Amino acid sequence: MGLTWDDVDSIAERLMEKHGGIDPLSIRFTDLHKWVTELEDFDDDPKRSTEGILESIQMAWHELNQ
Repeated sequence: MGLTWDDVDSIAERLMEKHGGIDPLSIRFTDLHKWVTELEDFDDDPKRSTEGILESIQMAWHELNQ
């Protein structure tokens, strides 16, 4: 099975690999949602995301950049 919205840390790692030069705190949630759902191994219902999940992904990605 691929990534789901519950795989916050793994999603953050994949986003950092794919979009490493971008400050995750500068990304709008609409763009972040699109990027997550476009990940090759993402396999969850795009409608299941919430603002809280997207914020968790954004913060995990931010922590990886520190």
